[in-house]
Amino acid sequence: MSITTESSRKGLVAIGLAAVLALAPAVAEAKAGSGASFGSRGARTFSAPPVTNTAPRTASPFERSAAPQPTTGLNRPATPTPVPQTGFFGSTFGRGLLGGLLGAGLIGMFMGNGFMGGLGGLMSMFGLLLQVALIGFLALLAFRWFTNRNQPQPAMAGIGSPRSIFGGPEPQPRPAGFGLAGGAPVQTRPLTLQDADFRSFERLLGDVQAAYSDEDVTRLRRIATEEMVGYFSNDFEENRRKGLFSKSSGTQLLQGDLSEAWSEGSDDYATVAMRFSIVDVMTDRNTGHVVSGDPTKPIECTEIWTFCRSSGSDQSGWKLSAIQQTQ
Repeated sequence: MSITTESSRKGLVAIGLAAVLALAPAVAEAKAGSGASFGSRGARTFSAPPVTNTAPRTASPFERSAAPQPTTGLNRPATPTPVPQTGFFGSTFGRGLLGGLLGAGLIGMFMGNGFMGGLGGLMSMFGLLLQVALIGFLALLAFRWFTNRNQPQPAMAGIGSPRSIFGGPEPQPRPAGFGLAGGAPVQTRPLTLQDADFRSFERLLGDVQAAYSDEDVTRLRRIATEEMVGYFSNDFEENRRKGLFSKSSGTQLLQGDLSEAWSEGSDDYATVAMRFSIVDVMTDRNTGHVVSGDPTKPIECTEIWTFCRSSGSDQSGWKLSAIQQTQ
């Protein structure tokens, strides 16, 4: 086999791997939220909650929210912070290199020189160097991906009183909230929670997952805000359109931390990080065949949930207001 043919074959394999890593869709998740970030946190919707021992990474910004955009200065809309593209193929250079290699390969195919013939005919040595560089970047990308995926979780808190699950020091009060569109800054006040509140958060974690799994909109309205119920209903409609059914069970809280709790106006808010185990599968709606997930093996997830209630209500008044993933 000639050197040109061998290098062409390696280049084709590298480009195929790059396409799989960069373009493959994420596997759908069956649990409530489907692995997305949506909802509202009152005046703090557009600021990240403090990190905790349970969730040491920053919360992802909301992909969907009914909260009005904040303002800065004299009620001018705040400039949104751009979300940086991460990873080699998220960069301009990486996309350009991949596009150039694909373009050169297509030219070679049309000219009858094979997929990598375009590079060989134009400048074989330069084409070989580009292939070697691409393979090196792919190896680096794969190394970083596996490193982040296998990063150890914090040790599980002992199961006992609510404080043993929702552990860690009380978060420090944050300054008054920012202004909402067209209005004055929203004043926030620190809120002290009781053990009964943490028990409610643990109960709501299981109740929301169970109601979501049953597609029980009536029950969801009792334990989640109308905004969240609307998003959940959209998930149900999308699953029906695809002929899928999300099924989760066995939700168990393993560890939790209070990120922040505050009052604003006539409402109270509490944001907590929770690590929990859950059996999470997606099935065919007609046959019941498992499409994704393992019905016999629970998985562990870490998410940041925000609850709200009317000020003056007891622990039974909490409702789910937002779900966020970690970056």
